[in-house]
Amino acid sequence: MSIDHSTPDLRRRSPSSSPQNRGSPALPDEEVTARAKTSAKLYGVVTPDPAAVKAALSPKIHPYLTQPDLLVLDNLFYDVHDGNRGKPATIDSKLSPETIEARADDTNINTNHDATSISRLKALNNPNDAAFQPTVFVTWDAKDIPEPINHYIIRPYARLAMRIVRHPTDVVFLTHLLLYSTVNLGSAMYMMFYHFTYLHGVAHAVYTLWCAGSFTLMMHNHIHNNGVLKKEWRWLDATFPCSPPLIPKPSSGPDDLSTTIRYQRDDIFHFLHYIGRFLLLIWAELPLYFYRKGKPNLALRALVSELASYAFLYYMTALNPRAATFAFLIPLCRCASD
Repeated sequence: MSIDHSTPDLRRRSPSSSPQNRGSPALPDEEVTARAKTSAKLYGVVTPDPAAVKAALSPKIHPYLTQPDLLVLDNLFYDVHDGNRGKPATIDSKLSPETIEARADDTNINTNHDATSISRLKALNNPNDAAFQPTVFVTWDAKDIPEPINHYIIRPYARLAMRIVRHPTDVVFLTHLLLYSTVNLGSAMYMMFYHFTYLHGVAHAVYTLWCAGSFTLMMHNHIHNNGVLKKEWRWLDATFPCSPPLIPKPSSGPDDLSTTIRYQRDDIFHFLHYIGRFLLLIWAELPLYFYRKGKPNLALRALVSELASYAFLYYMTALNPRAATFAFLIPLCRCASD
């Protein structure tokens, strides 16, 4: 398996080949003129230049969309540009969406481009395919990074990372583990034990809060899959703290400890009640939850982990209250609200 290769540009060019209009379908001139004249009659304005109207009505694709997004949009624009419109099937609530789609009258439409798009989408997520692209960052795709950096840094790192993570698609998890254990941890230790400034504290808190969403998703994956790294790296997986199942999920059942079914989402007091319960009572509720579910080992681990966390926060705050506020307390409240 190799990812060091050159893949074709999957984004179709519009007739203008403008980067801003990448993938945009061209409107027929007669349609542009008709729309311009209609606008002039309705609003009493001078008929604008059809070329200007054409440019304004052409959809724009954001250059930082992911490669799968570009593929899907490119496919849809192909249909619009070529006028591919099948007759919709009769909607029957007893039929599945797949059956309705199969019965739709699109037999006369050329769907070769659909098959091509689907095969490319599958290839991007298939580690055994030459076009496979592991996710390394959540902010940039390979197409957004200069090719020399991709060739000499990103791809070699991705090849190495795929030998460490449990699944080749999870390279981004290792990226975040490295960021958290270097940038976040290093910054917190510098503030706590060397020198604190409010500028550094605010910058640290903002960056940590920015990471909170990705961290929560990674921890969710870690909890449900009992780790994100291969067996040889189990010792690193085991260093993760025992995280409570209190990530709010709208579909949580009434017996789930993280359920939000009893809370009104637009009520500030309900929100504060939920967060307060997480911060102040999780040390007792989580072990009891595991005990009721017949998991005494997890109950003990949760109790020790939660009490150790409270002891750590108390000690750090007593040692350096200003640094601890920005390094630990503010991020803790943010993670509790996820």
